[in-house]
Amino acid sequence: MNGDRRLWTKDFILVSVANFFIYLIFYLLLVTMAVYAVEEFGAPESQAGLVTGIFIIGTLIGRLFLGRMITTIGNRRMLYIGMTAFLLTSCLYFIENGISFLLFTRFLHGIALGLVSTATGTIIAEILPQSRKGEGIGYYSMSITLATAVGPFIGLYMSQQTSYQMIFMFCLVLGLISFMSSLFVTIPKGAALAKGTTGRQKFSLSSFIELKALPIALVVLLVSLAYSSILSFINFYAIEIDLVDAASLFFVVYAIAILVSRPFTGRMMDLKGEKSVMYPAFILFIAGLFLLSAAGNGVYLLAAGVLIGLGFGNMQSITQAIAVKAAPVERVGLATSTYYIALDAGLGFGPYVLGFIIPFTGYRSLYMMMGLLVAATLIIYFIQKRDHTRVAMHPGSSSKW
Repeated sequence: MNGDRRLWTKDFILVSVANFFIYLIFYLLLVTMAVYAVEEFGAPESQAGLVTGIFIIGTLIGRLFLGRMITTIGNRRMLYIGMTAFLLTSCLYFIENGISFLLFTRFLHGIALGLVSTATGTIIAEILPQSRKGEGIGYYSMSITLATAVGPFIGLYMSQQTSYQMIFMFCLVLGLISFMSSLFVTIPKGAALAKGTTGRQKFSLSSFIELKALPIALVVLLVSLAYSSILSFINFYAIEIDLVDAASLFFVVYAIAILVSRPFTGRMMDLKGEKSVMYPAFILFIAGLFLLSAAGNGVYLLAAGVLIGLGFGNMQSITQAIAVKAAPVERVGLATSTYYIALDAGLGFGPYVLGFIIPFTGYRSLYMMMGLLVAATLIIYFIQKRDHTRVAMHPGSSSKW
């Protein structure tokens, strides 16, 4: 970066804006597609759920293959390929050709999101100054945080006030804005085409994921699985405990908590190290889940939303920064891809797995169990950091970190 420590450059803002609109579309459609499948095609609930889940599967496939491709074709081309694919697949929603075609469309759209989001994450990691990378990624990930609050709100409102064709048109316009924003970004050529990426590459696990990012990816997988219980079942839980009105504000206070704290947590990581943020975030996430499991009124429910926002919300950005910093500069794309694969796997497959548990536990016990899962993950993280510290002091020893 030639000594340039600025964060809010033109390129940083444009990439963040493009990423915000992409994820706004994702979360907008996330809350409308299952209902659309039932109302328009008479799909059973299991198939309607698959309409949502198959998007995540497509995203995972997109990230897996992107991680390998970005090192050979460059992040500039990958961004444009992903943006173009995202726009084209958005057009497929206008074709009403049965539930099978809708599943095909959602799968392709998910692949396109995997391409775009990993490319934007890689570009951000490359344009940020090294000394402020944690802070910068924290600000960048706020584009996703805002989308998680705004997207579902717009989706639910539009589904009640207008037609699905208008929803698809709105998403297409947002995708076009995102595409236009990306055209004005000056994308660095450096890391994606650095040494070791030319010629025929050997097929191996390390061709698809960054092995040095796997320890933190395991942490991301487990905590995102716990958070998926909130994304998928908070409304059912609210109905059961008669707190529907309060639950409608849950993700609003969640997002506010992140927006208020994120500028400080990213900076704290850069100044004092990741542990200064990760350990408090773990504790807050655990406390939020336990409070959620015991919620008896709206105040408790919204307080849990604040704690979970301060906990899991900040862990998202910090763990991404950890994954990026763990990798050599020429494998930043793979590290970013590895992080998102873990995040998507937890969020995407978590509801399916937890759905088998709920009939035996109920929602209160489920959230208590998720609090215990995060507590166990805290122990895993502690062991990882202890082993990493021991290896740093004694280079001859071995560690997965």
